[in-house]
Amino acid sequence: MSSGAKPHGARDEAAAATAVRQMFDSIAPRYDLLNHLLSANIDRLWWRRAARTLRPVLANPDASILDICCGTGDMTLALLKHRPAGAHPILAVDFTRAMLIRASQKFAARKHGLPTAVAIEADALHLPIPPASLDLVVSAFGFRNLANYQAGLREFHRVLKPGGQLAILDFSEPGGLIGKAYAVYFRHVLPAIGRLIVGQAGPYSYLPASVGNFPPPPAMLALMLSSGYERCAWQPYTFGIAGLYTARRLAVA
Repeated sequence: MSSGAKPHGARDEAAAATAVRQMFDSIAPRYDLLNHLLSANIDRLWWRRAARTLRPVLANPDASILDICCGTGDMTLALLKHRPAGAHPILAVDFTRAMLIRASQKFAARKHGLPTAVAIEADALHLPIPPASLDLVVSAFGFRNLANYQAGLREFHRVLKPGGQLAILDFSEPGGLIGKAYAVYFRHVLPAIGRLIVGQAGPYSYLPASVGNFPPPPAMLALMLSSGYERCAWQPYTFGIAGLYTARRLAVA
């Protein structure tokens, strides 16, 4: 099983993290356009579905919530729709400044009085957050890009309160005929469209490679269990093209 993201040419975890940051900085101006185009807007449905699953925590105005690897903030916005008036702001964290700037603009555009979010530039593996202080940690299509998956799970475990919830929405590789058809699109058509719009081949060739490198659901669930989580589960979305991992930090006995 892979230990973390492996961008082309990266020889160690530090180089992998640098390559990922530079790659997302380079595509930030057209990131949202490409995401919606290449997924036929299904990505919006995935964010909303994940947010609905998390409503019991989101509905608590005092809950402390982190959206890690928040990108341009679309998952954060989906979560905010379920936050009540006067709720604590959601912490929206990413280490790619160009992406975070766009997230900040979306948060600032929300109407006065609506629940909002605070954008913070930080590394997911070294969060500037006190231990055992969060009720919910969410990551949408960002966890897969961490240089070390187990280190990420342990860092999230550190900042979660005992009994706090973890939710990771990310891609997977479906099986059967649908999986074969999707693989053709994902490995050949998607990189070609991305290259045409962005003007470079790397980022949208990295995407299918990163999904292939990511642990399949049984291995990911085992990794979560070994990192101190309980009630680990995976809910497939759209024939298993994506899915939501959920778990809780072990409560103190």
